[in-house]
Amino acid sequence: MSAAATATTKVAPAAAPQPAPRPGVPRHVGIIMDGNGRWATARGLPRALGHKAGAEAARRVVEAAGDAGIGWLTLFAFSSENWQRPAEEVRDLTALMRHYLATEVARLVKEGVRLRIIGDRDRFGPETVRAIARAEQATAGGTRLNLTVALSYGGRAEIAAAAREIARRAAAGTLDPESVDEHCFSGFLGTAGMPDPDLIIRTSGEKRISNFLLWQAAYAEFVFQDVLWPDYGAPHLQSAIADFAGRERRYGARAA
Repeated sequence: MSAAATATTKVAPAAAPQPAPRPGVPRHVGIIMDGNGRWATARGLPRALGHKAGAEAARRVVEAAGDAGIGWLTLFAFSSENWQRPAEEVRDLTALMRHYLATEVARLVKEGVRLRIIGDRDRFGPETVRAIARAEQATAGGTRLNLTVALSYGGRAEIAAAAREIARRAAAGTLDPESVDEHCFSGFLGTAGMPDPDLIIRTSGEKRISNFLLWQAAYAEFVFQDVLWPDYGAPHLQSAIADFAGRERRYGARAA
């Protein structure tokens, strides 16, 4: 079992390394999908229909990411804080998630997409946990795109869980505390085996990262787009990639 598999975070092993991305294309893109509720409210629709429209946008973006040559795509679908929303909305969200796990797997397999879920999946109950495991297993052979969906996920909780596991192993004498460097620590996160994100996108015009990939985003570029998630599509993703391609990434070093 991966070191990243803790009591609160269970993940499938990462896929084999992807070929080098196209010039100017980020290898790993993370997206904070924001604006479903506002989209629905603006149209006088129930929030549940906003989430349904957001799921359709996710389908478009998965396809666009594969076409663009992105090897890794991580979508922030349900945060650990989202459990504080009204019970009816949480039920709608989890029902929609189960529906897409049941209906989208065949398409993901056909398109060469490998699915993995990070976050506290156990909070969704045994039926959903089994559905997630089936979807991960069915798509395990995909090599065109690694799709990670963050569900019941929070960056701080992920870091705390990693620290607890390291402490347990150190107390048991199976891990030397002096050996714990950044690389070692990363192996205890839900994203173990994945490259750090090069680009993080947030939709809806908000300009914050909301507890998403806090450790992994240390050197990510950020693009904030003023479009509600259900309206998002390939042109918006291409715009973000073009913005990314125009930046100079120095990782703390001084430009030559």
